[in-house]
Amino acid sequence: MVDKDFCLSSYIAFRYIWKDGKDFVEGFQHKNFVPLAVKDRLPVRTSEDIDKEIQKQFDELYAKFDNIGILLSGGMDSANLAAYLKPGSHAYTFTSTSGVFELDVERAKSYCKKFNLIHHLIDITMEDYEKYTPIVMQHKFAPVHSIEPQIFKAAIQGKADGVQLMIVGESADLIFGGMDKLITPEWTFDAFAKRYTFLEPSLVLANPVDQSELFERYRTGETTIDYMRFMDEVFSIESSGSYLNAFGAAWMPYYDPYAKLIMADPLDMNRVRNGEPKYLVRGLYALKYPELEIPFKIPMPRPVDSVFKNWEGPRRSEFRKDIPMSSLTGNQKWQLWCAEQFLNTLP
Repeated sequence: MVDKDFCLSSYIAFRYIWKDGKDFVEGFQHKNFVPLAVKDRLPVRTSEDIDKEIQKQFDELYAKFDNIGILLSGGMDSANLAAYLKPGSHAYTFTSTSGVFELDVERAKSYCKKFNLIHHLIDITMEDYEKYTPIVMQHKFAPVHSIEPQIFKAAIQGKADGVQLMIVGESADLIFGGMDKLITPEWTFDAFAKRYTFLEPSLVLANPVDQSELFERYRTGETTIDYMRFMDEVFSIESSGSYLNAFGAAWMPYYDPYAKLIMADPLDMNRVRNGEPKYLVRGLYALKYPELEIPFKIPMPRPVDSVFKNWEGPRRSEFRKDIPMSSLTGNQKWQLWCAEQFLNTLP
C-alpha cells in the first residue's frame, strides 16, 4: 500500500519504515532485516566462551574463504574480531578531513600493527554522500541511515582488494548490554518514546503521521514500557538493516560473529549501570589486548556534523518552512537531506 506520508514520518522518527505493507511507491517494497531466531543462537556465559565460539566460526569461514576483511573501528567490538583474522588481511577504517576520526584511526592502527593487517583508511566526504546515497537508497527503496553510503564505499574498496567476505561487529552492543544509555534508566513510557524518537516528524514535516503505534506495542502499563524487548526487536531491525542494505547494494557478503551468540545468563544490570557495559566483550578485549586499556564505546564515526554544518535545510513541499535548523544535530540534518534526496527520485 502506498502511503508516502506514513513512510516519511516513520523514517524521520525511526530511520526506517517499521510497518510492513507501507511503501513510498507502488511496486517498490522496502526491505527490512530479520534477526536470527533466539533458538538458533549459541549461548555463552563467559568471555572465554565467546572466544571459543567466535574461533569456531572463523575456522568455518576460513574453510570457505581465502580473503576475509573487516570494518575496523577503534572500539572493542571490531578490535576483538580483528584478532581472529589471518596476517595480511585487509582492515578498513573510516576517516574524514574534519578530524573527528583521529582517535578511532590511531587505535585501529595499533590493532592492525599487532595482528599484521593491511590497514586502509576510507575517507568520507560530501561528494561520497552525493555519489553513493542514491545507490543504497535505490537498493532499499527508501531513505537510509547515514552509515550506509560509507559502508558501501568500504565494501566496493574491499571488492577491489579481493576481499571475499567482510567481518563486522555490529551486533555486540545489542546482545551484550552495550546500549547502556538506552537500557539502564528505569524509563517511563513517555520518556522512552521521546528518547528513542530520532527526530520528531511534527517538527519538520508538513503532513506528519503519528508514530506512537510502534511504542504502544511495547506498553506494559499506564506509564511503563518493555524497552528491553523494544531494543531487541526494533533497534535490531533498524541497525542491522543498514549493514544488510549497504553490503547488499555492493554485492559484498558480510558476516557478524556476535549475531550468532546469546547470553546464557540474564544481563547483570548492576554491572552495566556501574560503568561496565558489555562486560563479557570487555573481558574478551582484555584477553586479546592485555597490554591496552579497555576503550569506552565508540560508535561508528560519520562526519555528518561537519559535512552538514551549513546546510540550510530541505526545500520540497513535504517539509515545513520553519524548521529550526540551528537546533538540529548533524544526524538529524542528514535525515532531512537524505529524505529530500529520496523524494527527488520518486516519479
